[in-house]
Amino acid sequence: MESSALKKIIQGIPKAELHLHIEGSFEPELMFKIAKRNNITLAYDSIASLKEAYKFNNLQEFLDLYYIGAQVLIHEQDFYDLTWAYLTKVHSQNVVHVEVFFDPQTHTDRGISFDVVFNGIFKALEKAKEELNISYQLIMSYLRHLSEEEAFKTLESSLPYKQYIHGVGLDSSEMGNPPSKFSKVFKASADEGYKLVAHAGEEGPSTYIWEALDLLKVVRIDHGNRCLDDEALVERLLKEKIALTLCPLSNVALKVIQKMEEHPVAKMLDKGLIATIHSDDPAYFGGYMNENYYETAKALNLNKSQLMQLAINAFEASWLSAARKEEHINQVKEYFSLLD
Repeated sequence: MESSALKKIIQGIPKAELHLHIEGSFEPELMFKIAKRNNITLAYDSIASLKEAYKFNNLQEFLDLYYIGAQVLIHEQDFYDLTWAYLTKVHSQNVVHVEVFFDPQTHTDRGISFDVVFNGIFKALEKAKEELNISYQLIMSYLRHLSEEEAFKTLESSLPYKQYIHGVGLDSSEMGNPPSKFSKVFKASADEGYKLVAHAGEEGPSTYIWEALDLLKVVRIDHGNRCLDDEALVERLLKEKIALTLCPLSNVALKVIQKMEEHPVAKMLDKGLIATIHSDDPAYFGGYMNENYYETAKALNLNKSQLMQLAINAFEASWLSAARKEEHINQVKEYFSLLD
C-alpha cells in the first residue's frame, strides 16, 4: 500500500488511546513557553538542543529527561495547558476516547499539591468532552522507583477526587522494581474502587507480567511485549482476555525493540491476543497515535483487517460502557467496510 493511501486510511480510523502519559506529551515548544512564564531556566538553550537530547539508550535515560521537563509544571494553568495541547492534537487524528495516565508523585515530591495537578488535568479533560466530543478515563500512576509507603501517601491524597479518577497504574523504572513491591497498595486501591493496570514486560521479564496478574490483580497489561517469551502466559492472557497496550515507537526509541520490523504486535494478533497500539510519551518518541499506527503498519506490512482489529481491540479493552464500546466498534467496522 502506498504511504499516502495508508496515512489516509489511518487518519480516518476512529481510535481509542489507552496508554498515554500526560507528562510525556510535553512538546518542547510548550515546555519553553511555560518555563518562561514561570521564570525557570531550562538546561537547554533552544528547542533544537532539547530535541537533540531525545536520543535514548534505555528507559532510564528517557525518564531522567522526562522528570527534568516536568519541573517546569507548577501552576494549575500549566497542567491545563499541557493536557489541552495533547487533547487538541489527538482530536486532529480522530482519537475519540482517551485513558490518560498522570504521575502525581513527579509533582508532589517537589512541593506541588495534588489538587493543583489534578484540577488542571481534569478541567482540560472536561472541556474536551464538551467541545471536542472526546470521552475519557483518568488513571493515577504510582512511581515504581519510589517506595510502596510513598504510593500509599499518593493513594490517600487521591481520595477526595476518587469519583473522577477511574484507575491506578504502575510506571517508571521497571528493572529491579517488580510488581510484587506494590501488592499492598494495589489491594488498598481496589478496595477504594479503582480499576487496576500496570506496566509489565516492557524491559522487565515475563515473570513481571505474571506478578502483575497474580499479585496486583490488574485487568490490563501496559506494554507486555515480553509475554511471547512464555507460551503458558500467552494462554492465560487469551483465556482471561487480558489486553496489552503496546507502544511501538516508544519501544524502538528506548531500544526495547531494536527495529520496528521486529515488533511483536503482528504475532500477537495472529495468536488472538487483544493487542492494541498507543503512543506512550509522544513528545519524546516521535509520534502520536497516527504515527504509531503508520510506522507499525509500514514496517510489518499490516493489512486493513489487522488495522481494523487493532482499533476494535482498543475499544474492547477500554473502560467504556458496553453500549459505548459497541457503538464505537460498529463505527470502526462501518469505516473499513466503506474502504473496500
